[in-house]
Amino acid sequence: MIKKLTVLLGSMFFTVAAYAAAAQLRDGHPDTYTVRRGDTLWAISAKFLQKPWLWPEIWQANPQVRNPHLIYPGDVLNLSMLGGRAHLGLQPRVREDDEAITAIPLKDLKIFLKDMRVMDSDAIKDAPYVMASEEGRLRATPGQKIYVRGDLVGSPGQRFAVVRPTHIFRGFTDDGDGSIGPMVGDELDASAQMQSTPWLEDTRHDGHTGRGDELGTEVTVIGTAELLKEGDPASLLLVDSTREVRPGDRLLPVDDHPYDPYYYPHAPKSMPANAKVIAFTSDAMDASGSKQVVALSVGASDGVDNGTTFTIMSKGEKVADDVAHDSFTRGSGRDVQLPDEYGGHVMVFRTFDKVSYGLVMDGLRPVHKGDNLVAPQ
Repeated sequence: MIKKLTVLLGSMFFTVAAYAAAAQLRDGHPDTYTVRRGDTLWAISAKFLQKPWLWPEIWQANPQVRNPHLIYPGDVLNLSMLGGRAHLGLQPRVREDDEAITAIPLKDLKIFLKDMRVMDSDAIKDAPYVMASEEGRLRATPGQKIYVRGDLVGSPGQRFAVVRPTHIFRGFTDDGDGSIGPMVGDELDASAQMQSTPWLEDTRHDGHTGRGDELGTEVTVIGTAELLKEGDPASLLLVDSTREVRPGDRLLPVDDHPYDPYYYPHAPKSMPANAKVIAFTSDAMDASGSKQVVALSVGASDGVDNGTTFTIMSKGEKVADDVAHDSFTRGSGRDVQLPDEYGGHVMVFRTFDKVSYGLVMDGLRPVHKGDNLVAPQ
């Protein structure tokens, strides 16, 4: 392809805003940095700034820079001080086409960006459902017909997403004990009960006992079906699928734009109440860390949007105050709740009504379910 000049970036300079005054620069920051494959905008900014989530202030301050994501491997950034403020300059160069640096590693988050949604549970229950497959098969695979009942609005040729409920997300009870739990009892019909999911399972609770308010049902997109004939039931052709489709699977409109291509980290417009980490992925065992995906108990209805950045405060432990008791009374008093401690930062990359998916961007401590979220510090 034709080589591109760095003039595509609009200018050779990015101006750091007032936020990035000398006091905001990280101790030991480099004077120059060469962008590498695998870098993210957050990671690059963290090399220069104490508060890396302020990188939009760096790359949007110059009106000539239309797209702050047009930074590529091999580009060299130079730091200088002018008028008491820091300026970050980009050396102009001729370079081959390459993939631009992104805010977060989108390739590693595909399943959360494209294949999963969190919806109101009643909407899932009321959605059109697969009742049977052609020739009485128990399961359908691509190229076979499925028969769907319910309010399927569309015309022949229209495509629908075939989804399967995977989890019900819940908040925390008053005593601080929260969970995500499998769908049990009559919460959804038996044919649509919990399937394989990336989230760590929580089997401590049965039924509705000891769990917080329901925040939404997560569904996983497992295929695409094309409407052949309207009716009750309607006939559809299963075009593709990652799993065998079975009775009880639901149909939803195809989401043509499931996620944003660009992310701009920013503090919440207003800090929502009772914002907590409610889940993390199963590969994180009993705690999560940097570059791990977590689920948060806040969403669009709380004013949270993509890019919203929080500080994670790790819950303080309860410790016995042995000093306040003699040897005869030790262990009989109440434990003392230690204060929460700074854990790290999480940035929201996908938002639903009452739940958000976030990526832990950095951290000093493992992230646990129940950790509090506060405005970024």
